[in-house]
Amino acid sequence: MKSSGIWAPLRTRLSAQAWLLLAICAWLACTAWARPLMLPDEGRYVGVAWEMLRSGNWLTPTLDGMPFFHKPPLFYWLTAASLWLFGAAEWAARLASLAGATAAAYALYRFTLRWTSRRSARAVLVVLATHPMFFLGAQFANLDMLVAACITLTILLLADSVFRAERGEPFRLALAGAWASAAAGLMAKGLIGVALPMLVVGPWLIATGRLRLLPRLLWPPAVGLFLALTLPWFLAMQARYPQFYDYFFVVQHFKRFAAGGFNNVQPFWFYPVVLAVLSLPWLAWGIGRWRRGTRNREGRGLRALMAWWVFSVVMFFSVPQSKLVGYILPAVPPLAWLIGEAATRLRLASARARKAWAVTAIVAVMLDLGVVAAVALHEPSPAQALAPVLAHERVAGQPVFFLRNYLYDLPFYAHLTGPVFVVDQWADSSVQQHDNWRKELADAGQFGNSGQLVEASRFKLALCGSPVSWVFGSEGDAQAFSFQASESVAAADSLRMWRVDRDSPAWAAILACPVAPGAASPVEPNPMVQ
Repeated sequence: MKSSGIWAPLRTRLSAQAWLLLAICAWLACTAWARPLMLPDEGRYVGVAWEMLRSGNWLTPTLDGMPFFHKPPLFYWLTAASLWLFGAAEWAARLASLAGATAAAYALYRFTLRWTSRRSARAVLVVLATHPMFFLGAQFANLDMLVAACITLTILLLADSVFRAERGEPFRLALAGAWASAAAGLMAKGLIGVALPMLVVGPWLIATGRLRLLPRLLWPPAVGLFLALTLPWFLAMQARYPQFYDYFFVVQHFKRFAAGGFNNVQPFWFYPVVLAVLSLPWLAWGIGRWRRGTRNREGRGLRALMAWWVFSVVMFFSVPQSKLVGYILPAVPPLAWLIGEAATRLRLASARARKAWAVTAIVAVMLDLGVVAAVALHEPSPAQALAPVLAHERVAGQPVFFLRNYLYDLPFYAHLTGPVFVVDQWADSSVQQHDNWRKELADAGQFGNSGQLVEASRFKLALCGSPVSWVFGSEGDAQAFSFQASESVAAADSLRMWRVDRDSPAWAAILACPVAPGAASPVEPNPMVQ
């Protein structure tokens, strides 16, 4: 009774819905701390957010100090804010994805609760929250879950506005939320944040005889809200970088969608197979049962919306040759709705079906946790293993060099407060021929601060610029550059870390740093790309 008295005020303050929201978040976040950042995606995107935080430049995303315009800044803003609040921890680095997944799951529950039944809403929430792809995506620090959540919110709020308008109920608050969510989607990953909701809702309105409601969805104040939330950043970037629009929209959107030459080329049927496999064990509850449904207009409209939503997203992402599993995340919420709604009807049939449902949920939970545990057992990347040594031994201001590789996660784990130098054959035309870290850095260097990219022929000269430098590379890299004067300070797998003391006899003989006439110390060169 005493314990009950202690918690009673808290229960009074928090509604049942708030507790549900907290429960969703707690489940999705329960293993977000359990594994290191994965490469390249988590290291890259968290690294950009880390740079935003340590540089204080919250307007322009940067990769190794150079403007990085592959994607808009919303993920970086949220992640940098999380790192500022909670420190440089893996779970804090994943908070943007966790927040997006929590919002999407809760929104789907509330939408289903309003337009179907509490039983269906609970079933849909269980399916979505334990769906392996959704659970893992919620704990992966890249842009896919965040934009999938924005797309989900946009579509659900637009559909809610349509149903409310049909009933003569107030709908403009929901409509404003839809346009705000679309703005967030645009700022999360670009045009797909707007294109996919249009692709889903537009044909659905036509197919269900609701096209007459389209003008209401284009309510000028809501459209104005969308523009107010998106235009300032795009205008600011174009003002600072005249080539921004061409690179961001033409290269990173249209060319990536239509052209080949990018990584992860997969056949057209890749996504249907992936979505089916990753929907186990829940998929069995929907197979053969989706044709049975309610006869009322709203019920048919809901089922049509969800079915078209899944189909259109899968087909949209199946067109490009480049395919990554995370791209298909926007199709998971409507698929979970279809499965949950079908399973609700089946569970009402018998006690045996209800037991089978419970078993399926347990299997899904065990599968989710098992995959995370399996990944967590893998050893951290070599850069993660060496980062604590660098953080302990290095004095602030001493430059760091990466040889023939960009170690995305090392700046985050070593808490570096400035960019590093990356040594490679940057003048070689092959740099632009492959969609990899080299092209990312070379593209970023075109917008400014390309001094971080050191041509291989100037590497030794660049080491002359500081009394002490730190170099990361393999033994093969050291031999290729003929710079190794002693054993590495530390090593992890094939990665080595050297402390280069310019003034020591051994290093001085190898570097042969030039000395200005009348000077007592070597000339400090400018390691610019040449």
